[in-house]
Amino acid sequence: MSTGVSTFVIRWINFLTMFVAVGVIGFGVWISAHHDGCRKSLTLPILGLGALIFLISVIGFFGALKNNSILLWMYLIMLCLILLGIILFTVLAFIITNNGTGHNVVGLRFKEYRLQDYNTWFLKELNNTHNWKHLQTCLVKADDCSNLSKRFKTLKQYELAKLTPIEAGCCRPPSVCGYPVVNASYYDLTFHPISSNKDCKLYKNRKPIKCYNCDSCKAGVAEYMKKEWRVVAIFNVVLFVVLTMIYFVGCCARRNAASSHDKS
Repeated sequence: MSTGVSTFVIRWINFLTMFVAVGVIGFGVWISAHHDGCRKSLTLPILGLGALIFLISVIGFFGALKNNSILLWMYLIMLCLILLGIILFTVLAFIITNNGTGHNVVGLRFKEYRLQDYNTWFLKELNNTHNWKHLQTCLVKADDCSNLSKRFKTLKQYELAKLTPIEAGCCRPPSVCGYPVVNASYYDLTFHPISSNKDCKLYKNRKPIKCYNCDSCKAGVAEYMKKEWRVVAIFNVVLFVVLTMIYFVGCCARRNAASSHDKS
């Protein structure tokens, strides 16, 4: 790739990336002001990512603009570190989300989830009392469980419903308990459970309790987190490919800048 083409491409890519970085920083500020505790915890990482992207873009832009091999070296080193970080995070994400799946229940359209099916990392995080209370606060909404009986007027509608993993695990007792269903938000707990599963005794019809401390609820959250991580991991694969192409163009720009400097 010629000197003019490579430096032109790097210059304009990084010029546009500066605006992307500003958008990322703005998104971080917006999250801090408009979202719940779980998403607010992402504020600092997002702001840090935006600042890092902006810094790298400025170095790359001026390196290409001035045809400065030192700035382009700095740009490539920082970009290489980001690529390595993306690889490590993506591999870790796929390993952690490799286990766990829903189990079909006869007569129900939605699936149930079991905590022991998931990766040990999930087990450790979800069985930590502090972590679980935090996740309960922002992911498990009591109103979602209470509204099930309003959304599904009949038992037939409830059985054919597509409940989310969190609704299936946190709003109702596991099917193995055998409790008769009165409506989508109420079970007959006078019935003696047919299973020794501890969730059967933890479940209560009361709105503040439901099955929020059940392993089935933690499994529902694990399934939700697994899907979120998978989306991020797939996005990272795409980002890695794009950044790799930019990296190679940057290598051409740096090599051409060094050659121009030697000739002068």
